[in-house]
Amino acid sequence: MTDAETQTDVAIIGGGFSGTLLAVNLVRHNGPATTLIERNHRPGLGLAYSTVSQSHLLNVRAANMSALPDDPAHFERWVQAEYAMPRTSFVPRAAYGRYLHGLLETARADAPDRLQTAGAEIVALEPVADGFRLIHADGSSHMARRVVLATGNLPASAPAGISADDLGPAYLNDPWVPELLDMPEPLAATLLIGTGLTAVDVALLLRENGHTGPIIALSRRGLLPRAHGEPEAVPPLATAPRPKALAILRHLRAQSAEIGWRAAIDQLRPHSQNLWRRMPLNERRRFLRHGRTLWDVHRHRMAPDVAQRLKALIAEGSFTVCPGRILSAQRDGDGASVSIRRRNGALDELKVTRIVNCTGPGPVQGCEHPLVRSILGQGLGHADPLGMGLETDHLCRVLDSRRRPVPGLFAVGPLTRGSFWEITAVPDIRQQVWSLARLLSNAHWVGGEGL
Repeated sequence: MTDAETQTDVAIIGGGFSGTLLAVNLVRHNGPATTLIERNHRPGLGLAYSTVSQSHLLNVRAANMSALPDDPAHFERWVQAEYAMPRTSFVPRAAYGRYLHGLLETARADAPDRLQTAGAEIVALEPVADGFRLIHADGSSHMARRVVLATGNLPASAPAGISADDLGPAYLNDPWVPELLDMPEPLAATLLIGTGLTAVDVALLLRENGHTGPIIALSRRGLLPRAHGEPEAVPPLATAPRPKALAILRHLRAQSAEIGWRAAIDQLRPHSQNLWRRMPLNERRRFLRHGRTLWDVHRHRMAPDVAQRLKALIAEGSFTVCPGRILSAQRDGDGASVSIRRRNGALDELKVTRIVNCTGPGPVQGCEHPLVRSILGQGLGHADPLGMGLETDHLCRVLDSRRRPVPGLFAVGPLTRGSFWEITAVPDIRQQVWSLARLLSNAHWVGGEGL
């Protein structure tokens, strides 16, 4: 297959939520010819929504999960038609995957000449005179005038004290590989590194699949995500706090005392990206160091049913939280022996069959994603100052090593965390890709939020 046979105007690399929704919106905006490229040949699902576990629920109510910013009730209507569930429901993530896949299939049917999908792993980009050559893992290539990186979360990094090579099969750096459920001893202990939503998902999945042994979740502060409460009206924020870490934390404390912590967080959310953009680098670092954990556990909440299941596991003693950090871990037979220092200073030794990394995406520097590594190595893009992803401007244009926009190269979704901060949840990503679709379709000059 020659380059001339496989040219496209826009190539979207990554078929998860960000890439799929960008492709859909390009069709809806009557945009350019687009190819959506997904390495696992299943565009429209992504990691988050490819789960088949019914214990994995959305962390946001159906009423707030429309993929289309110009039609806020779109998903709500779909859920009511498909499942007869109310708008306040927390729907299984697998159902949301069906919803996204349906949107993609509709877009393909509406514009077969303008939207194609392809199964391939892109490992490098080569700038050429009229765009980019996309290099596939098998050595083949094709051309695109413009490229959008929608690769999702970066791979996790092994935590301090952990050597994946030394631990072998006793350590899983990716909690979503099939090997997670290949537990050699269902009654043996499992150590989860991290106590966020991923750790909760993994614990419930293990229990659902017959693992009855103790599950220990370890993090420095030992804080679990909070649960959603009943739906409540949130008053609009009269005045946003100054873009300083301490000012934001003081604001949240004051508002929490007045209207409750859930409303205080939700009230600030529409302003969070703007606050982050205005925040000096030293203030961003201060916020991440002192406020990130508290923000995450209050901002990224569990669905009430999930919280109840976790509460039951804690009550029966099969799930415990350990505040502390790993000092070392060695292979021990079919499992591992882990030395930890608890938050109170006490030393402890844990014998576990499996260690699972649930800490979330790692830093962009040194990450094992071949395409991202290639982009960084060429200076085609560079890490944001906090190392959270690729640096972009407010138009999602990737900045090169001299901090200049690379013509025709864009990034969306979690890869832009360092530039946008709040860019992992559906409400934030749907607005980001909507705006980029308008730009790529030359529709950004048209006023209004609707089509």
